[in-house]
Amino acid sequence: MTRSWLPGALGTLIGSMPHCDPQRVIDLIVQAMGDIPVWPQLPAYEGERMMVQYLEGLPGLRAHGGHILVDTEQAQFDSELVAFYQDFMDVEAGLLDIRESRFQMGKRTGGTFRKFVQRLEQTPRAGRAVKGQIVGPFTLLTGLTDAQRKPLLYDDRLCDVVPKHLGLKARWQIEHLRSLGQPVIVFLDEPSMAGYGSSAYIGASAELISTILGEVIRSIHQAGALAGIHVCANTEWSLVLSSSADVVNFDAYGYLDRFLLYHEDIAAFLRTGGIIAWGLVPTSDPEAIM
Repeated sequence: MTRSWLPGALGTLIGSMPHCDPQRVIDLIVQAMGDIPVWPQLPAYEGERMMVQYLEGLPGLRAHGGHILVDTEQAQFDSELVAFYQDFMDVEAGLLDIRESRFQMGKRTGGTFRKFVQRLEQTPRAGRAVKGQIVGPFTLLTGLTDAQRKPLLYDDRLCDVVPKHLGLKARWQIEHLRSLGQPVIVFLDEPSMAGYGSSAYIGASAELISTILGEVIRSIHQAGALAGIHVCANTEWSLVLSSSADVVNFDAYGYLDRFLLYHEDIAAFLRTGGIIAWGLVPTSDPEAIM
């Protein structure tokens, strides 16, 4: 999609909400953010936590000792890997309906999403867009480990699998959200990007990050939606701003001074039609809102 959509300085939300009642929070979002409503993630439910919500369908996924991991050492991992690539290629070729594939969100992980879509289908609106989100590939690769507690970031096989997996997870969302008749924006939530450059992610090169972000964004664009990147703290913003994302969201309340250090990258991004989404409402301290 070309960068022709204009946001008009309208507001939207990141997506994660503290509520427990899906219908109540959906009604609140539609009422307060009707121009660009977002489907809410409710981490009060285990299946809707940021990473858990997008793990279904990964090869080698196991629950062990209270932890979710990708077990690359089990004998069946290779066959699961082959099955993953077969499904991926079949979806890409139009031989497998993505709505019925491993890339869909199940009842446990996608319940609130489906309620949101149903609510907007039942209540026609004249909004400007509708927003969704997925966990970003860097955050998933650094937050999920193998059986040896080693982040998947250090496994070349998973560095190839995860962006493909998330790209089609995003496309599944877009297939549903496009039915609402509004432009669709899907954000990659990348909190782990705040740790880029630290000793914790010493093996993460700029080239790798650009590659994995680019693959997911390309899948979003191919599905006809806009792609955004959200980082909730400070990061190496040149990496984000030089990506093919249409929207970059930063915490203007807490990190405006550091973001502006990248003024040349910001200017270059804006010249290509990129959009800056300003995070203006603090969420860590209720008193800070006043």
